[in-house]
Amino acid sequence: MARKFLYFVALLIVMVIAALLALRIWSAELTRFAFVPRGAFEAQQPLRAGAYDDPAMWVSRPGTADDPAQYRPEGTPSAPHGKAWVFFIHPTSYLAREHWNGPVDDKDTRNRTALFVRGMASAFNGEAAVFVPYYRQAAFGSFLVNRPETLKARSLAYGDVRAAFRAFVAAAPADAPIVLAGHSQGALHLLHLLKDDVKGTALAERIVAAYMIGWPVSPLHDLGEAGMPACTAPAQTGCALSWLSFADPPDARLMLDTYRAEPGLDGKPKGPEPILCTNPLTGGSLQSAPGTANLGTMVPSQDLSTGKLTKLGIPARCDARSGLLMIGDPPDLGPYVLPGNNYHVYDVPLFWTNVRADVAKREAAWLAQHRAPK
Repeated sequence: MARKFLYFVALLIVMVIAALLALRIWSAELTRFAFVPRGAFEAQQPLRAGAYDDPAMWVSRPGTADDPAQYRPEGTPSAPHGKAWVFFIHPTSYLAREHWNGPVDDKDTRNRTALFVRGMASAFNGEAAVFVPYYRQAAFGSFLVNRPETLKARSLAYGDVRAAFRAFVAAAPADAPIVLAGHSQGALHLLHLLKDDVKGTALAERIVAAYMIGWPVSPLHDLGEAGMPACTAPAQTGCALSWLSFADPPDARLMLDTYRAEPGLDGKPKGPEPILCTNPLTGGSLQSAPGTANLGTMVPSQDLSTGKLTKLGIPARCDARSGLLMIGDPPDLGPYVLPGNNYHVYDVPLFWTNVRADVAKREAAWLAQHRAPK
């Protein structure tokens, strides 16, 4: 019996090693197998006119009960609210394979959305108002392949986001500064919003900054079409910020391959040039900053439902070759680090306090430029 038990243990060890080796070698293939939708794309009608007049279509907005965007982790310093109105587009939270677009009433997706909003959009709640819409988001698996269904799913999701944005603009005071932000899929939709609804309009003058976090942005092919220069100073306004957080050693092939397989906003193919990288510890003024510049990381609980601000001393450096934001040795923030030391889920929590301070500084600069002194 003892010998049989030892054989069984040895077999289990071999199986675990084989599984880990397979995940390392074929992680992209296994990820696609697990998440890419299996069925056909389901065409859907645009949302009815005025859909976003309904408070139920918003994850967060003024008056929302238990608003996740208004969450303040333990250790948040008290401060008066700013004047800016914030439009935040949440990241992908629909992980199932049943549809190419997630239903807005899916319970699991809504719960996951609230967790992401609590951890990311909360960094912007020092301002006057935060709006976060529900939308028929493209499924997570749609971003792992380049198929006709991929573009159809994104187009449907973007139509909802665009309708929500117009409702947000209509609700905001006519002279209020506006902060635009999005993470991952949300950042992609924001990039298109800048091109379609902001560039060349009177609204552009009201934009404090556009935070396109967790999605690769091309300085060469995207920013010009979006009408936004890159932020290179912490008090600069009307500019764009973006970063993708990776620890050493990084492996961003899956994300960057998908990014480079598609043309930029200008319709031209993307090359090997680095993506836009804004160091959130310096506001773009310096490419590298030590951990002492990190004002506080929001360390989430295991289920991401709560968090605590802690000074972990996490540094940040924009890699000149790739444009990835490197954070040094992998910090222990929880179980949701993606393969390749990709800290995608933690892009904002890593620098939560710095992001909050960055928004306040840019908003103050915008007010100084646009409001006559009393």
